[in-house]
Amino acid sequence: RIHEIMACKKLFCIGNPLLDISADVDQAFLDKYGVKLNNAIMCEEKDLPVFEDLVANKSPLYIAGGATQNTARVAQWQTNSAGAVTYAGSIGKDKFGKQLKDAADADGLTTLYMEQDTAATGTCAVLVVNGERSLMANLAAANDYKISWTQSAPVTAAIEAAEMYYIAGFVLTHSVDSIMHVCKHSDAKGKTMIMNCSAPFLFQVPPFLAAFKEAWEYLDIVVGNESEAEEMGKAFGFTETDVKGIALAAAKMPKKNGAKPRMVVITQGSLSTIVATPDGVEEFAVPSGVKVVDTNGAGDAFCGGFFSGLMQGKSIKDSVNCGHYTAGVVIGRSGCQYSDADRYSFPSEACEI
Repeated sequence: RIHEIMACKKLFCIGNPLLDISADVDQAFLDKYGVKLNNAIMCEEKDLPVFEDLVANKSPLYIAGGATQNTARVAQWQTNSAGAVTYAGSIGKDKFGKQLKDAADADGLTTLYMEQDTAATGTCAVLVVNGERSLMANLAAANDYKISWTQSAPVTAAIEAAEMYYIAGFVLTHSVDSIMHVCKHSDAKGKTMIMNCSAPFLFQVPPFLAAFKEAWEYLDIVVGNESEAEEMGKAFGFTETDVKGIALAAAKMPKKNGAKPRMVVITQGSLSTIVATPDGVEEFAVPSGVKVVDTNGAGDAFCGGFFSGLMQGKSIKDSVNCGHYTAGVVIGRSGCQYSDADRYSFPSEACEI
């Protein structure tokens, strides 16, 4: 067991820490706020009444959330090694911020929150219709994350100690400087830089797309789902329109460290997961028969399990299977919850060096 803990790589993450306010709603509720099923948007001023509406009329659950934080929590749970995962983000000095800190502590996740007085902790309305979710994020304090915090002593130490880095594409909306800071460190040190496509709008809005393109050549692993892959293909001008073709084309795009091939991982819900490198495409079946309660956090949980496998030196196949397992655990519960479930058991016990 000592050998296993010493061999496991550390993961450092930056994200938008949000408290999920989750409730079952109907299609009329989505229509009321102009939200599409299975989509994610950033709230504008006109959208903010959704939170009062949920609290007053839908008896919501309050769950620690934020895409990257969900992934970090699952990776820490599955890796089960103290200090394996560290997460940075910005929260307010308020009760929601305390809830996030308490939830992270309970999960064993190491957090480096930038706490501020001038903005409230971010929230995300999670609207669940027959198990499918739509997200409306009010970033608030999360939107005020600063490069000065990324460059602070505690965060710098965490970055130096890690061998893998993960940042969701959502962070492109406010902290490109921090993303590039981590990308350049990872490249200089020969480490592993990972980003998530996160949502189709990041490929549709010119400033966000430009930021993604700037980071792209530093990315060793890119993760997304089929709808994000479709928009990625359009944005990058690929001739391919099928998921496998898009993934392969994305893997072949120019890269700073050409000696380290890029991997592109595309999930497709209950359909197979696609893993592409410049050498070709592999397809991994998703286990059937999983009871669906709430798909919120499924993709985040897949990433947490998948990264946990990579952190422990497992094969791509074993890591994908771990991701499928952790996603299955989460969709059987409301929100990104898993504490009552068993951890995935890899075919071999010890980490590979």
